Amino acid sequence: MTEEKKAHYGRFLRQFRRNQKAMIGLLIILGLVLTALFAPVIAPHDPEATNIPDRELAPSLEHPMGTDDLGRDILSRVMFGTQISLYVGFTSISAAMIMGTTIGVVAGYYQGKIDEGLMRAMDAMMSFPPILLALTIVAVLEPSLNNVIIALALVYTPFIARVARSAALSVRNESYVEAAIARGESDRYIIFREVLPNCVGPLLVQASINIAFTMLLEASLSFLGLGVQPPTPSWGLMINQGWAFMGDAPWLVFFPALAIAIAVIGFNLLGDGLRDVLDPKGEIIE
Repeated sequence: MTEEKKAHYGRFLRQFRRNQKAMIGLLIILGLVLTALFAPVIAPHDPEATNIPDRELAPSLEHPMGTDDLGRDILSRVMFGTQISLYVGFTSISAAMIMGTTIGVVAGYYQGKIDEGLMRAMDAMMSFPPILLALTIVAVLEPSLNNVIIALALVYTPFIARVARSAALSVRNESYVEAAIARGESDRYIIFREVLPNCVGPLLVQASINIAFTMLLEASLSFLGLGVQPPTPSWGLMINQGWAFMGDAPWLVFFPALAIAIAVIGFNLLGDGLRDVLDPKGEIIE
């Protein structure tokens, strides 16, 4: 790594550490990740173990978040539900990043008819509300965790593609890209060595915010019965199963809903913080 790149990343880390929103969001996300990784160790009970005599117990020392209608410990189920939400969020957005970045950078670099054709296809997908498009895809494929990931990846590909295209269009006119073209470098070299690295900033911001939306959408699909299937712990599924008991046992819905809210806030804070640190071209703000 050159001294210029070291200084570049050093400035980024300093500004990131000074950004309160970014640090709070990062701490929340790290907490969720650690909870997901160590859930089998730190969860006080088996999340799928039923205990009918203990059904709908209010929060207590033994069950800090109470129990559900089958006597299952809600705290343990919320912890294991973190695994599902993070897995779906990171996996679906990683797939969407690969597809969307490829489409957007190609469209922005080549422009013309290629740009027009690819972006009109993305616009057509974006014309559907995300929840409706995801519901349609999952209903066609049949409800399952993997099909939810496929649906969410397809839903958010156009959003990432438009960000990638915008960044690529901006970078395409920079002097260093024109110099590479003048030297006779191949399109592949220019895209991967000159254009793509300078699109990373806005794409990171978009990805961090979209992860929050995918987690929320996964919970919505599970709530509607088209996502994770019982008895696997899922925040949305827990809300679905506890909805009928809201009057007598509101904690069945409150705690999984609170977990969703914390996760969404964490990723949004991180995205906002990254946006403050990075300028629209993805370069480090001095």
